[in-house]
Amino acid sequence: MNVIVGVSDMKVSNDPQDTLITYSLGSCIGVVIYDPTVKVGGLLHFMLPESELDKDKAKKNPYMFADTGIPALFKQTYKLGAAKQRMRVVVVGGAQVLDQKGFFNIGKRNYMAVRKIFWKNKVMVDYEDIGGSVNRTVKLDIGSGDVWLKVSGQEFVKV
Repeated sequence: MNVIVGVSDMKVSNDPQDTLITYSLGSCIGVVIYDPTVKVGGLLHFMLPESELDKDKAKKNPYMFADTGIPALFKQTYKLGAAKQRMRVVVVGGAQVLDQKGFFNIGKRNYMAVRKIFWKNKVMVDYEDIGGSVNRTVKLDIGSGDVWLKVSGQEFVKV
């Protein structure tokens, strides 16, 4: 069953019938994590790098921000038996789609926030597709652990 992860949203699952999917990652970033031993995975679609930008919004929706959403993603998978050292990690998005002159650089700032959080927590990224000026869709099959990426105008490719 497809489980849609919206913008500023996160889902985790241990149901082998589930496929977590998020659409239209532009400057937003999708973080996919999966523990193959216990077949637990999660997908976060965050919009902004730091919750300091709007603390009230961060309290209402921690999945909107990298610094609050990423820890929540990992913690929720741990509750289902996942372990950090076994995780496969995929990061996609961070494009520059609406800000063609690079004034805000949200995509780059989002990506730098991910790298900083992962570096501090000793998390290695297994695959990433970052930057450019294209939208991406990513999905995770919980039963197999397969991650599929679709770049605007192309077909899904297993990564």
